[in-house]
Amino acid sequence: MLDQGAPPHHDTPAGPASPGLAARLMRRKPVETLVAEGGRGEGGTLRRSLGLWQLTMISIGATLGTGIFVVLGEAVPKAGPAVTLSFVIAGLTALFSALSYAELAGTIPVSGSSYSYAYATMGELVAWICGWCLVLEYGVSVAAVAVGWGEYLNELLDGTIGVTIPAALSAPPGDGGVFNLPALIVVLLAMTFLLGGARESARANTIMVVVKIAALVLFCAIGVQGFRSGNYENFMPLGMAGVSAAGATLFFSYIGFDAASTAGEEAKNAQRDLPRAIMLSLVIVTVLYVLVAAVAVGARPWRTFTDSEASLAQIMTDVTGQDFWGTLLAFCAVVAIASVVLTVLYGQTRVLFAMSRDGLVPKVFSRVHPKTGAPRANTLIVSLFCGVLAAAIPLGQLADATSIGTLFAFALVNVAVVVLRRTRPDMRRTFRVPLSPVLPALGFAFCVWMMGSLSTVTWVVFGVWMAVGLVFYFLYGHRRSRLAAPDTVTPEAK
Repeated sequence: MLDQGAPPHHDTPAGPASPGLAARLMRRKPVETLVAEGGRGEGGTLRRSLGLWQLTMISIGATLGTGIFVVLGEAVPKAGPAVTLSFVIAGLTALFSALSYAELAGTIPVSGSSYSYAYATMGELVAWICGWCLVLEYGVSVAAVAVGWGEYLNELLDGTIGVTIPAALSAPPGDGGVFNLPALIVVLLAMTFLLGGARESARANTIMVVVKIAALVLFCAIGVQGFRSGNYENFMPLGMAGVSAAGATLFFSYIGFDAASTAGEEAKNAQRDLPRAIMLSLVIVTVLYVLVAAVAVGARPWRTFTDSEASLAQIMTDVTGQDFWGTLLAFCAVVAIASVVLTVLYGQTRVLFAMSRDGLVPKVFSRVHPKTGAPRANTLIVSLFCGVLAAAIPLGQLADATSIGTLFAFALVNVAVVVLRRTRPDMRRTFRVPLSPVLPALGFAFCVWMMGSLSTVTWVVFGVWMAVGLVFYFLYGHRRSRLAAPDTVTPEAK
């Protein structure tokens, strides 16, 4: 138990004793300080304008569409017809972590998401590692989704005006192209909405979410007419290893509830609404994912999912024999994937906002525009970075890199909820994880298991990313941390 009543340290004429390196790396930011600073940035404050409906739509918007419209074509060759089981496993893993997120989001309703939760429970170094994983998770996720957007845009253009964007300008190097222009365009469009503020972005996202849900329901209604039971023969051709590998790839499709938690400082009643939005969105998304995957594999042999990321539109065309339905679904997918880019990009900017406010990254990321209440410079920098990344890197590499960053951050959240229960048992919690610490332990174990299913190349990329992050932390963040200043260090933070 932390000693909340310990007297403050007073300097002596000889100067205060300098804490050791280990103590500095373990310094924690008090929960009360995190909450009190909510919304405050450089030159302005974020605006609290989001209710339960908007938060749920942000969560669904960041989740629904990515795995089913884009990554399904990447996952089916790994698992075969058992990809439906992969979605269930990924959803179950997400559920355990979502329970922990829901408790912490209601207890510490701030923009930093799992980064802030780790800062309050496990210390600055762990918080930095978690935040660095979130940068990978969100930034690369935006790029990964934007890559798939171009596939559906070409389907739409081909079905409406009979032309497509040349491969050189619609695919990244390594996938037969030179520069993925559509991927850059969709990121810049999302950036335009975000620059207008959270409320305006939420309105646009809500419309897009309604369109994408209607599109997937329509796909199920039409696709089931082409269902062939023979497509489910040899249900698990690549074994359980293939199922878990596909599940690890698909897991990046479930980061939506994390995006909702980053809206903690712009929610009207964050402690009440965030836990509800997280759980409600996860249930809706998982049900739709499994249904659509089951229909898609039933309507098309699993070995044919290797040729395109716009597989759902092609299934609609094959089942009906008419180009209209495939074109309609391609239009809905263009809208749906754009909403994923919008909401995930939103989450990325808010995580960096929190890290900047704590001094761990440059102040420019926490600078708030007084008119819109949005971190404009932050949004511009992140959008341009993600847009260039999307235009230059193939989808498969991006999806796996996002998955490992997500899984690592989620594993830390499951640890954080147990730590906070032990160190601050009397704190007000609007939601409590049932059967704690059993369910958080299961969430942690599932995350570690799925991380182990990812390729060696993905682990190498992750290791290099972590090494770069630690170098940046020790050269910049460790020295400039606000907790390093004597007037900001509290007994709890030491």
